[in-house]
Amino acid sequence: MTKQKITVIPGDGIGPSIIESAVQILKKLECGFDFDYADAGLTAYEKTGELLPQQTLDLIEQNKVALKGPLTTPVGEGFTSINVTLRKKFALYANLRPVLSFKGTRARYENIDIITIRENTQGMYSGLGQTLSDDGATAEAKSQITREGAEAIVTFAYELAKKEGRKKVTAVHKANILKSTSGLFLKVAREVGARYPDIESTEMIVDNTCMQLVMNPEQFDVIVTTNLFGDIISDLCAGLVGGLGMAPGANIGTDCAIFEAVHGSAPDIAGKNLANPTSVILASVQMLEYLGMKDKADRLRNAVRDVIETGDRTTRDLGGSAGTTEFTQAVLERL
Repeated sequence: MTKQKITVIPGDGIGPSIIESAVQILKKLECGFDFDYADAGLTAYEKTGELLPQQTLDLIEQNKVALKGPLTTPVGEGFTSINVTLRKKFALYANLRPVLSFKGTRARYENIDIITIRENTQGMYSGLGQTLSDDGATAEAKSQITREGAEAIVTFAYELAKKEGRKKVTAVHKANILKSTSGLFLKVAREVGARYPDIESTEMIVDNTCMQLVMNPEQFDVIVTTNLFGDIISDLCAGLVGGLGMAPGANIGTDCAIFEAVHGSAPDIAGKNLANPTSVILASVQMLEYLGMKDKADRLRNAVRDVIETGDRTTRDLGGSAGTTEFTQAVLERL
């Protein structure tokens, strides 16, 4: 039987330490993976002069599944977001951001279970048509939504809801103002929703969505939206369960997927054994689910849950005093 190869991109800052945590745990689970390591971000730039070397792209293309730490894009003109580049290069049209309450965190809510599904390649966030006038006084950018792109992401949301036994899908938009782009997205969302009569379909303007998420988040189940709105909403949802350290992310295409910690590289604590690896561990859970290893995914999620609920060797952001390695060891012991 051929082993599944995983492209591992440690990333920058705290990335290598939290990725090492996830790899140790995946080995303990006896998933039968082979790990191919590759560089990207500032680490790659310092080594090769490229933020995203061709060798890394080739490994992602070859293995079809990648686990990625946070990446740093140098600040300055001409540098394109590496994450945006990867999403476009491999047509990773669906960004999947689940948030789930774990007892033992410092979250304000206890019963959150929301999945935000964000279109990943179009809209304002894609950076299309960015220009700045010669005098520096006027900046422009272009937002483009296609019927094909909208239908693909909304269908993905409903199919996921159906597969996981979810009851409701909320399409989030700004069609009252952005009548062309957001209007097309909402029109397509209504059409797709009509094909799934067993799932409740609702729609909500994005600003109201943000308010409702703060006031009554339990009303949400699956949220589907466009690129920029999804970027903002998914971080808001992370705040409901304790912050970005508790929020994993998956970028999924037709035949390729990249799973990642969604927080930054935190260079100020790099190399100090302080980082919480939960985000990338939960991204590993997503990866296991994607590969059809649901039993192992459930085991890992439950192990993380038990560590956090009992407060056994948790990191500072979770109210404990342990480091990355101690937290990892606590999860390994439960497995």
